[in-house]
Amino acid sequence: MYSLQKLLQHGLHFHKSTAVAIRTSWSLGHSPGSGKETTKTKAGVRRYAAPVAAESFLSGSSSVYVEAMYESWLEDPKSVHKSWDIFFKNAENGAAPGTAYSPPPPVGAGYPTPAAGASAMVPSSQLLPEVVSAKTLDRKVIEDHLSVQAIIRSYQIRGHFQADTDPIAMDSAAGILPRPDRNIDMYKLDESDMDRIFTLPQTTFIGGQETALPLREIVRRLESVYCSSIGVEYMFINDRQKCDWIREKFETPGVIQFTKMDKRLILERLIRSHKFEEFLARKFSSEKRFGLEGCEVLIPSLKCIIDECSGQGVESFVLGMPHRGRLNVLANVARKPLESIFCQFDSKLEPTDEGSGDVKYHLGMSLSRINHISKRDINIAIVANPSHLEAVDPVVQGKVRAEQFYRGDTDGKKVMSVLIHGDAAFCGQGVVYETFHLSDLPDYSTHGTIHIVVNNQIGFTTDPRVARSSPYCTDVARVVNAPIFHVNADDPEAVMYVSQVASQWRCHFGSDVVIDLVCYRRNGHNEIDEPMFTQPLMYKRIKQHKSVLDLYANHKIEEGVMTQQEFEEEQANYEKICEDAYQNAKNTANTKNAEWLDSPWTEFFDKKTPLVYLPTGVEEDTLAHIGRKFSEIPDDFTIHGGLKRILKARSKMVDNREADWALGEALAFGSLLKDGNHVRLSGQDVERGTFSHRHHVLHDQNEDKKRYYPLNDLYPDQEQYTVCNSSLSEFGVLGFELGFSMTNPHSLVMWEAQFGDFSNTAQCIIDQFISSGQAKWVRQSGLVIMLPHGYEGMGPEHSSARLERFLQMSKDDPDIIPDFEGENFVVQQLYGSNWFILNCTTPANLFHAMRRQVKMSFRKPAIIFTPKSLLRHPEARSSFDDMIEGTHFQRLIPEQGPATERPQDVERLIFCSGRVYYDLLKERQDTQKEEKIAMARLEQISPFPYDLVNEECRKYSNAELMFVQEEHKNMGAWSYVQPRLQNLMGGQTVRYSGRPSAAATATGNKSVHTAELRKFLNVAMKLD
Repeated sequence: MYSLQKLLQHGLHFHKSTAVAIRTSWSLGHSPGSGKETTKTKAGVRRYAAPVAAESFLSGSSSVYVEAMYESWLEDPKSVHKSWDIFFKNAENGAAPGTAYSPPPPVGAGYPTPAAGASAMVPSSQLLPEVVSAKTLDRKVIEDHLSVQAIIRSYQIRGHFQADTDPIAMDSAAGILPRPDRNIDMYKLDESDMDRIFTLPQTTFIGGQETALPLREIVRRLESVYCSSIGVEYMFINDRQKCDWIREKFETPGVIQFTKMDKRLILERLIRSHKFEEFLARKFSSEKRFGLEGCEVLIPSLKCIIDECSGQGVESFVLGMPHRGRLNVLANVARKPLESIFCQFDSKLEPTDEGSGDVKYHLGMSLSRINHISKRDINIAIVANPSHLEAVDPVVQGKVRAEQFYRGDTDGKKVMSVLIHGDAAFCGQGVVYETFHLSDLPDYSTHGTIHIVVNNQIGFTTDPRVARSSPYCTDVARVVNAPIFHVNADDPEAVMYVSQVASQWRCHFGSDVVIDLVCYRRNGHNEIDEPMFTQPLMYKRIKQHKSVLDLYANHKIEEGVMTQQEFEEEQANYEKICEDAYQNAKNTANTKNAEWLDSPWTEFFDKKTPLVYLPTGVEEDTLAHIGRKFSEIPDDFTIHGGLKRILKARSKMVDNREADWALGEALAFGSLLKDGNHVRLSGQDVERGTFSHRHHVLHDQNEDKKRYYPLNDLYPDQEQYTVCNSSLSEFGVLGFELGFSMTNPHSLVMWEAQFGDFSNTAQCIIDQFISSGQAKWVRQSGLVIMLPHGYEGMGPEHSSARLERFLQMSKDDPDIIPDFEGENFVVQQLYGSNWFILNCTTPANLFHAMRRQVKMSFRKPAIIFTPKSLLRHPEARSSFDDMIEGTHFQRLIPEQGPATERPQDVERLIFCSGRVYYDLLKERQDTQKEEKIAMARLEQISPFPYDLVNEECRKYSNAELMFVQEEHKNMGAWSYVQPRLQNLMGGQTVRYSGRPSAAATATGNKSVHTAELRKFLNVAMKLD
């Protein structure tokens, strides 16, 4: 259907009056009346519009209403007033300019005015028959009806600005929020019109069963709907069906109804929320806990959401939140035993299991229980989060997406996410925007998230007036057409209704929705912080303000929902529960970090697999089959000419029993898929590969959206391979993939940076979650991060993935040489590390590195620095012999040339890592030093392969030691390798050859790059 605006843009001018009604910003790009324009009419026939002329009854302010009525008329001519039916028909039939309009009947002709004291509501059956004669219609009726529609639309668009949502009436965002005029005079109406009856448009539900209401009643109902405790912000949504759905939920008279039992349940939940914080404040007065005081209604809201969504079939809820209120949510929503929470306040208790632990208000958990409202089994997981407030958002979404994937929950009906935010962080943290933009992407959507903003109206000590430029902290959600419900946190019933509607929206439409809980923070940023330093007026008012429990309890006791005695008994009962748990906690001798695990892999860890280092090779027939399928061109598929050559070259490599980088990677993925392991590769441009080497998705050259996925066509019973180009985001997408990897230990989940240099945009995820996640939260992850790295003259932003930063975060101590003589040293060293840092030089080692991630009996993240020029380097190929059964990942590749024949004559042993090996190899050949210089490649830099390095050093006992790298001296692996190598060899000097220290990672000048390379290669090959 064409909108009126669309029709005008295609050339149809009913009259100049109509064109004026469409805002002057709707410029048509031509002079009206300068020539004939054609367009499609309702019947699909092209007609010519008459030259434009003026109609006096329309003005620019009525444009949107004319369009709305025109759209309604296109659907059903009977849905609009008869005068508009005549107008649109005449205009469509080519009426002369200024003649399409037929005046409506006089005021008294068709619409009765009630006598004084008469009922405000007039049944449509009592309306007099409409008079449609063009001669007797009064144009003031149309003008006034347009004004009434403008009033209704004004409330729908801007009513939320006038809503009573601030419980402490501070108006702390004054100067940010626009203040619309509620005076009807601006619509050319006055008090004498207040009792006139007006037909209601189809775009409102305030009439209920009535089709017409007096203006006074219309305004009263609009005020009640849009300017009370709930501010409904939704008119930016570009979907009429969704807007009507929201209107019906809020505008229908009497729609917000709660039974006595409903109200009692709200009060009981408020008691628990309030008394929990009160108990902690009394028992642990000097401890930071980031309590929920001022927004205790969050707990009933969350429980309401879980009740509602569970009733509609949701079985698993994954929650992400910052520290404020986390302990309360753990206790009263997730049902974490109170004893466990109270034990976290005891500074004398130490955990008896692995890990360094984290502060109590960062911890997560996972628990399955019965929902007592829906009577269904549910699981609630609260994901651990650092103090980086919104960093957990994409992690939660990835975890939810993974659960949906492995359950086959393609519509998100069984698993959903709830994200809780602070107001300052929601509008201030960029990862919020990144996460929103994943919400509707095919391989990242979780089919709707309920966002709850705990809007304290302050960020630590910062006033909203200097913390954001937008009217609301929630405006970021508008980019994805998420409706936003602002609600006064001191009105629990309004909060519960909004929570119900938000839950229904998510379950019905499968898209995001935001609840803005406008509240206050009773204490400072934490319980020992003094807020009066910076917000004296706000906190004077807060000190005088009663808690939401007192306000609601007083009201409900008066209403008879609960007696005063029952209220006091409820409080006393919960107080006793807390006190009993507190006493029990005193008897606890120790704690366990594993009790706070948010993603337990019970089945995986219960297998008690022996800690052994297993081979990761596969049968040669498997390699050959996967290689051939990966090289095939599908039938009935037109492929690019360049790809034909690539696939032909791949097929030839398979025949020759060798693999380049792309084929080695595909062989690893394919063999895992054959074994029943899901493989997921995500990142920018990963389907083709940044360097056009991968081509895991083939595109038909003649038919749009016709694609072929070779690795999903290997075996009839294989597991699914997911490869997906991501949005142009590192922080959000890496966090998402981390969350995905937390769900199933039997999957291989990878994120590849476009260039390794860009990974620092996701540094927060790397630092706070990946490198330290297991230590803090006992959470294992087998996530693989692939970072293209190498100095090839491409400048300072396309050369270095900052290898040194990852090595610096590796937890092994260079001054402690482990006992590497034991037979299980390799696997024990891997198990004790926090991650693996790899810089492979062969496709075979990449193949084994990927398979090792899944085949080990534990999970660790792997950071793999991948090459660029080596992707097509003729020397960087591997034989199938290096990947067949019995083979495994080589942590160090020793010298294999002439130097091995007379090791006592070798003068220098060079250790290196990555692509610089091939530069050294060529330089050694050119200088004919193969017998004098031995070279060993560190494929696994961390954990450091002490045993293999020791073997090489002992073998070439007369040689001096040198480490060569292409990075600058203050970067790369030098600062990590040098102390370990030197300590291992009892203090023997280790020489350095590489680029000198620098501020930038690389030069942008090609000639300087070449000169630097030549210089350190000369140093490496020059024997004293």
